[in-house]
Amino acid sequence: MLFPSPQHPSSPRRVVITGAGVVTSLGLGWTANAEGFRSGRVALRPVTLFDVSRQRVKVAGEVPLPANRLDSWRERRFDRATKLLLLAAEEAWLQSGWKPSNALPTVLGTTSGGMGLGETYYRQTLATPRGHRHQPSRVMHYQAQSQVLTLADAFGFSGPITIIANACASGANAIGHAWELLRDGHCDRVLTGGYDALSQLVFAGFDSLQALSPTQCRPFDAHRDGLALGEGAAILTLETLEHAQQRNAVILGEIVGYGSALDVHHLTQPHPEGDAALASMTAATKAAGLSPEAIDYVNAHGTGTPMNDGAEANAIRRWAGDRVGTLPVSSTKSSIGHLLGAAGAVEAVICLMALREQWLPPTSTLRQPDPVCRFPIVSQPTSANVEHALTNSFGFGGANASLILRRWS
Repeated sequence: MLFPSPQHPSSPRRVVITGAGVVTSLGLGWTANAEGFRSGRVALRPVTLFDVSRQRVKVAGEVPLPANRLDSWRERRFDRATKLLLLAAEEAWLQSGWKPSNALPTVLGTTSGGMGLGETYYRQTLATPRGHRHQPSRVMHYQAQSQVLTLADAFGFSGPITIIANACASGANAIGHAWELLRDGHCDRVLTGGYDALSQLVFAGFDSLQALSPTQCRPFDAHRDGLALGEGAAILTLETLEHAQQRNAVILGEIVGYGSALDVHHLTQPHPEGDAALASMTAATKAAGLSPEAIDYVNAHGTGTPMNDGAEANAIRRWAGDRVGTLPVSSTKSSIGHLLGAAGAVEAVICLMALREQWLPPTSTLRQPDPVCRFPIVSQPTSANVEHALTNSFGFGGANASLILRRWS
């Protein structure tokens, strides 16, 4: 994976957002999702994509995909993750006004990616061991780069491809890496974001771990009992401020900070005091040249599991200091579930919505806040003055990432 040598700018270049596309169980596009997140609507529904009759939990944030949005003969060849990716990318691409290019870097985050192709391959092998119809194409499309190549073909561009699979921090890591490429002078534009689709293997795995909530996902609630899974995609068109101004582009917002850190405490459990989460938030504010007092809203990772939320609450308290008592925090996973590799990208777009439209998305399922939360949890639709928003994404294996976005005015 090679990028051009950096131009060594005299100072870090500013990075702005000129297009944003999003697909979740709340719907397709900015408008449907902004209305859903602003009101705190819960979009978890019975799973129809695969058999969940033997699972403890039977609901998820399943996206109602529209029919005939893509060319019919090609659509049949696409796995579900590719469809979600293309739909989000279409909105971002059209909004940005970008034209096809032969030198456009793409940085995307995902975890299960084309897992559905592997499951279909396995089922057909069991059902018809001697039948190989469609199996070779499934093998080819199962490769991680195939979904991005499909995306590039659809919009007529080419260029370096980076795919980050870093558990639930993948989407945030992808945007952060894209930000660094632009900031350091490697390129003028990057297409970035994250995507993931529901798959039976992942759903059954989380359920067998008893990590899924058998009642309702309630992040930061004193009686929380697990997460909900979802699917979706979010794509951002990022470019340097200079490049955007030269072409008179409409600027939606600015990314001003990114931080990442590793936690070697445990394979799946965060450090109880949130040491690595604290480090990623601290690195993000340092990169942005800001203090916690300048942050107006935190979109928490907030999965609804006992250990994650407690550790994150401790990390936010330690990071925010005296600001903690007045710092609004919420988790939007209460509305759409945990999107794994897409979570960080979707939640970055939610922060962008909050900055542009001046509201805070609630954790609408909250009943009784956990006393460990020293910060006010947004639980009702709220208007607010928001200039800077920070979003956290933490994953298995100790991956931690934080992004800071600034309102564009």
